[in-house]
Amino acid sequence: MDAATIWAGIAQAATLILVLVVLYRPLGDYMAWIFTARKNLVVERGIYRVIGVDAASEQTWQAYLRGVLLFSFVGVIFVYALERLQQWLPYSLGLPAVPEGLAFNTAISFVTNTNWQSYSPEQTMGYTVQFAGLAVQNFVSAAVGIAIAVALVRGFARRRATTIGNFWVDIVRVIWRLLLPVSIIAAVALIVAGVVQNVSSWTDVTTVTGQTQSIPGGTVASQEAIKELGTNGGGFFNANSAHPFENPTPWTNLLEMVLMLAIPFALPRTFGRMVGDNRQGYAIVSVMGTLFLASIVAVSWLEASGLGAAAQAAGGAMEGKEQRFGILGSALFSSTTTLTSTGAVNSMHDSFTPLGGMIPMVNMMLGEVAPGGTGSGLYGMLILAIIAVFVGGLLIGRTPEYLGKKIGPREIKLASLYLLATPTLVLLGVGASFAIPPIRDEIENVSMLNPGVHGFSEVLYAFTSAANNNGSAFAGLTANTGWLDAALAVAMLLGRFVPIVLVLALAGSLAAQGTLPTTAGTLPTHRPQFVGLLIGVSIIFTALTYFPVLALGPLAEGLS
Repeated sequence: MDAATIWAGIAQAATLILVLVVLYRPLGDYMAWIFTARKNLVVERGIYRVIGVDAASEQTWQAYLRGVLLFSFVGVIFVYALERLQQWLPYSLGLPAVPEGLAFNTAISFVTNTNWQSYSPEQTMGYTVQFAGLAVQNFVSAAVGIAIAVALVRGFARRRATTIGNFWVDIVRVIWRLLLPVSIIAAVALIVAGVVQNVSSWTDVTTVTGQTQSIPGGTVASQEAIKELGTNGGGFFNANSAHPFENPTPWTNLLEMVLMLAIPFALPRTFGRMVGDNRQGYAIVSVMGTLFLASIVAVSWLEASGLGAAAQAAGGAMEGKEQRFGILGSALFSSTTTLTSTGAVNSMHDSFTPLGGMIPMVNMMLGEVAPGGTGSGLYGMLILAIIAVFVGGLLIGRTPEYLGKKIGPREIKLASLYLLATPTLVLLGVGASFAIPPIRDEIENVSMLNPGVHGFSEVLYAFTSAANNNGSAFAGLTANTGWLDAALAVAMLLGRFVPIVLVLALAGSLAAQGTLPTTAGTLPTHRPQFVGLLIGVSIIFTALTYFPVLALGPLAEGLS
């Protein structure tokens, strides 16, 4: 790459970071107000009357969890029904019902904020399913993640309490006061920039070669806005954010990255405000920012270096990348999506260099905490902070405590189970795919486009993406098969709700405690030393868990 291209990439990354820095305080304070304001808006009061909720009544963590599970279950049934009844719905474009296995996988995918797609959207989903089913879940699944994070923050903030908030109030406020207004503004900006927004059917055009091509339309801009803002990721088109109808210019590319990162990076400010110590928020966001910058540098360098004879001869690894974004714009988007559980792509990760493609995989293996998905990134990082406090307490011989709360055996067990849940799902899924002969035959003969270690990486990436609720993929894998539709759906379902159960149980345990006084032996959790400790814990306790399986896939391919 020439110097101008490099400086252009640096300028884009610097602009992105500057915008996030500017948004950190006002957006974080606004979200803190959303969850602490005493008055409900008129529209919100109307919604509470319709659904029969007493907005003044709070819930125990068990009741809060029941609300989450019931709401999500209804969402799965609703999306599945829309898909199966598609041929009778308006704006179906003449498309048939979605097959049962694929419909189940897709319903689980969008309800769990994963948005994994084992199909070509424009050839499978009509407009009604897209905007009434999938786009609606983009709003509500993002709201659920934020609500869970805030419930955990209340656990730290409250003293001798038996409740952690009201789930129904939390999601209504998040949708009505945050996600909906920002999405409307973002959708208008995307339309102005050239993103499609219509309900027109397919349009036949004559290409420059004289051939006829059918061009789809759709409610793309509105779905694109919440897809990125809610860190969902499912594309309206098969090419996702590499499609010019979804992401036409470098400026829309930048806007979409801002949308993905704004809420996750601002939530630490919300955390600091709600616990009464803004320094705690700065410590958390410092860890997130450090890991984010490290990922950007790593994948940009590996892709620009183009390790391999063909890529080096071409001056960089441009296979699978859009010319209008280039290597650095693609690398920046790749890190953004895999560190935020978004799963949107503006380039094909399967075409990255072996080690360059490993970085997005490792980003997900970190637990997507830098900054993570809407809500899930914050509560994942707070779990790691609890582990870091425990490790720090062992090092100095003190009883571990965090924000005045004692970290005892119950809290450590819950945090440890949280960290083990996702790797267990990933490794069991990958292991079963290759250990059971009939399944292995299907994987090797139907699903894997590439044999050998790269094919193994495709399967590893798929289960990593599903269990971490990301949704991106190594595009060489054909996942619409009996085994992968079922196995990945289970991974998405358990990868979403097992951690949520553990987080809410932890929130209830912390809320029930009193406050421990700060003493000379208390580990300060707002200083650079703790930030460094938390970065180390984030890497050692998450990504390194996967080192043996990485050695069988991308490391073996990259070092061969």
